[in-house]
Amino acid sequence: MPKILFEDSSIIILSKPAGFAAQSANVGQKDCVSFLKEHLAASTSRKSGEPYVGVVHRLDQPVAGLLVFAKTKEAAALLSKQVQNGVMNKHYVALVEGIIDEPDGRQLCNYIGKDPKTKNAFIANSPEESIQVREAKLIYRTDKILRDKNETILSIDLITGRFHQIRAQLSHMGHPIVGDRRYGAASSYPNGIALAADRLEFMHPLSGEKVEKIVDFSFCL
Repeated sequence: MPKILFEDSSIIILSKPAGFAAQSANVGQKDCVSFLKEHLAASTSRKSGEPYVGVVHRLDQPVAGLLVFAKTKEAAALLSKQVQNGVMNKHYVALVEGIIDEPDGRQLCNYIGKDPKTKNAFIANSPEESIQVREAKLIYRTDKILRDKNETILSIDLITGRFHQIRAQLSHMGHPIVGDRRYGAASSYPNGIALAADRLEFMHPLSGEKVEKIVDFSFCL
């Protein structure tokens, strides 16, 4: 189940486990939104109507990590603007197949789109290859090399936020995320894939002060 890390009158920050949906269209399926609505309904005195939970950004269901939700429409609008303007910073950690030795960091840039049939992201060689592609950028750095397992732990900063961006870009460079069979991984991982959003930074929608949350996700199993 998700774990609430911070809550005030405007926002809730929680840690989502791998395999748990941020928001689901399936009736009856437990997700972060329904979890938070139940929490708010139980912790506040309400005369009628269900509590408001504003979805600001998402994580793929197989991905663990930090999410911030808004408790008011005003907070949701301000946080969404931060996402659109690149003010909200999201950092990830990933365990990938193969050895990557880039301790100083390297930028990865591709053109990425979404296949309407497979629902997977794809990498294009150029923007002219498909009218549906957009530029995707991230910076990755080697945190630890696990030579006995032929795996590498990467630190990843997103510059753009495209559909399945990290998963598709790492797979395209020949290093799929452990457990991500959808993008070519040969190995499995408990309850999801070995990718987690471990740090989240943004400006508080009410006070304007910087908010930073960090959670340690260990992939050294």
